[in-house]
Amino acid sequence: MASVPERGFLARIMMRKSVQQVQEETATSELKRTLGPWNLVFLGIGCIIGAGIFVRTGNAAALHAGPAVLLSFVIAGLVCGFAGLCYAELSSTLPVSGSAYTYTYTTLGEFAAWIMGALLLLEYGLAASVVAVGWSGYMVSLLADIGIHVPATLTGPAGHARELADGTVITTLFNLPAFLVCTVLALLLVVGVSESAKVNNVIVAIKMTVIIAFILVGGYMVIANYDTLSANWDPFIPPPTGQEGEFGWGGVLRAASIVFFAYIGFEAVSTAGQEARNPQKDMPIGIIGSLLVCTTLYILVSIVLTHVVNYRDLNVPDPVAVAVDAFGPQWAWFATTIKVGAIIGLTSVILVLMYGQTRIFYTIARDGLLPGIFATVHRKFKTPWINTLAVGLGVATAAGFFDINTLGDMTSVGTLAAFGIVSLTVVWLRITHPELPRGFKVPLYPVLPVAGVIACFALIFTVETRVLIFFGWFLVAAVLLYFAYGMRHSRLARGELRVIAPEMPEFPEDAPARPLGSRAD
Repeated sequence: MASVPERGFLARIMMRKSVQQVQEETATSELKRTLGPWNLVFLGIGCIIGAGIFVRTGNAAALHAGPAVLLSFVIAGLVCGFAGLCYAELSSTLPVSGSAYTYTYTTLGEFAAWIMGALLLLEYGLAASVVAVGWSGYMVSLLADIGIHVPATLTGPAGHARELADGTVITTLFNLPAFLVCTVLALLLVVGVSESAKVNNVIVAIKMTVIIAFILVGGYMVIANYDTLSANWDPFIPPPTGQEGEFGWGGVLRAASIVFFAYIGFEAVSTAGQEARNPQKDMPIGIIGSLLVCTTLYILVSIVLTHVVNYRDLNVPDPVAVAVDAFGPQWAWFATTIKVGAIIGLTSVILVLMYGQTRIFYTIARDGLLPGIFATVHRKFKTPWINTLAVGLGVATAAGFFDINTLGDMTSVGTLAAFGIVSLTVVWLRITHPELPRGFKVPLYPVLPVAGVIACFALIFTVETRVLIFFGWFLVAAVLLYFAYGMRHSRLARGELRVIAPEMPEFPEDAPARPLGSRAD
């Protein structure tokens, strides 16, 4: 008995779920298994394609990378590729709702899992707010084209000074369109994931058509006018200004951290583990397939964008629309089509991000680390409806009141940290449970997972210092909340999580919970 107080505090916060417990949660989930491989690929594309192309690309090019923003997409895509392979292995091994949170709980322990849950709040909740603000910009622009003018004071964050076209300076109060779109999509998610997936498939098909049309038409314009437009790529990497992160290779890396959050769609696929029909096979297809398709499209769009418009003119909320306007007045109809496509595309991104956040809260609440009300499933719709409404209200409020750049940088930091930890969990699970059946394995192990850890944390430190300080305070608040509530209500610590399913794969007979560092049998 003397060994218990000796391990004490560390043993408590590093308690882990056994693999059997994770498999049991999958078997007893109340959520419906309705998603096939194409649903999952479209789910990922629906999240990835959107903010990176329609909103953040222009800012990253104009302020940091110039035409070399395409290299920023390549860098971000490679980093996501490392993490994506790790997610594919984990999702094929532990196909459960909760994604990186559950993976961390099974490998690094409860406290690390709680921190991962906090990071995922930045990755999903704040990201949905960022995209909602971009959606608002395109919607306001489109409405103005048809003669409907939303009051400027209701189109921006609280207390933000904005100069209008006539030179008047106003102070924005609230972003009403962003707030409304989040509210409507939350209600859609309450109705059910299968209905939402059907809507998402239609949206993604429309969005892909618009993106491919932009690439084809824009590519034709670049080829036909290359002698003139090639000047926009001179220089390809603008010389550094002396300010940190402004052009040069430092700017390329800074831009990579800006556009990085647009790649989180493939990770959203892994949150659907309990609603996939054949998760061991379908989850890797959804993750890797959506990542490959979208990375290719990002690179092609950035090539066209920076050829058609000089990078200095892309610091706008609707850079793709600006590029199409540069085609000439005869393409005005196409500019309108692009704005409509952007609105549709960003709508699907918000939908998928909010979906992912609700499923993460659902899983954390089932573990007792959040109040049980977040795991309440609607009798008719079979969705975590109270949880969904709470997420919708939180996302809508952030989108309505806060600045897009700060929200975007916080999202990038949270996403990079989460991806780095996930890459680490692959290594840990290979060491502690090498015998587990894996539908997919990361190639070149352990080189690629280790590269993922290093690359993710290296990109974090390209973000502005003020954002890193805010991120630090956010983590402090998360730690305090864990000790104030989560640690005292953990179902794992109370012994309430038991393995009861008689028919399980051939796993080791582990105890229900073991502290981190205990020997794997």
